[in-house]
Amino acid sequence: MTKPEIKQKFVAGNLKRRMLVDKIFRGAAFGCVVLAIIPLGSILVEVFKNGALAISFEFLTAPPGAAGEAEGGIGPAIQGTMILIGLATLMGVPAGVMTGIYLSEFGSNKFARTVRFFNDVLTEFPSIVIGIFAFIVIVLTIGSFSVWAGAFALSIIMLPVVARTTEESLKLVPQTIREAALALGVPQWRMTFSVLLATTKSGLITGVMLAVARIAGETAPLILTILGSSLFFQGFDKPLDAIPLRIWRLSLLPYDYSQLYGWGAALILILLVLSLNVAVRMLTGRRMFGLVRR
Repeated sequence: MTKPEIKQKFVAGNLKRRMLVDKIFRGAAFGCVVLAIIPLGSILVEVFKNGALAISFEFLTAPPGAAGEAEGGIGPAIQGTMILIGLATLMGVPAGVMTGIYLSEFGSNKFARTVRFFNDVLTEFPSIVIGIFAFIVIVLTIGSFSVWAGAFALSIIMLPVVARTTEESLKLVPQTIREAALALGVPQWRMTFSVLLATTKSGLITGVMLAVARIAGETAPLILTILGSSLFFQGFDKPLDAIPLRIWRLSLLPYDYSQLYGWGAALILILLVLSLNVAVRMLTGRRMFGLVRR
């Protein structure tokens, strides 16, 4: 066997071995994906199967009925959840984005490292402790449960998620983009807001959506801040209902209808978060497409 033939045989054998290893790792990766999807899929199927039976126009729009009577709905809870998510987003997202910008662009000093450490700690902080903090700071101060207290607690939960996502997104921006903007005489603050944030828009939106999904299902902070109500929105200084709170209260009742309504409320919460994600993606996608066309 000549030397070129030996080399060709070696290359062919090496290629087959590499292809086999590639197939093995592809199969292992696919198996891990399936293992991750099975629990999520089973939860979604169970919620849809049990919750769909409760969905009706009255269920979506009416206030809760009297205990023991299979009537009413979760209208105030849906309204309250939307209000709380909106207010918490207005409070938490700007603070989180500014924190992320500081940690990314000026995060080499000792103070920034301390902020980053406490931000990471706050990410894993028990939500009930944040609820207690909001209860002490706001509820005891104004003397009543309120929408402000609930939104404040949820914004604290949002802040570290948005901050961390913003920081990591900005770190992915090539240094050459920063240098090009500064070389054109653009001030650093304007370069940060006009160039860097525009470049990392997709990552920022993902972070905000993750934070919204995180707070949408929180129950413990709301028990200590908004308390819950059977009425529609009465004012920012009054108690308010929310879907997680309504699910919790329905789960405590011993009636069959309450369990059915609880499944229905869980389904609405999932669809609400999903709808917000899809709507934001579509709106931002259209804006980006319009900018590209221009």
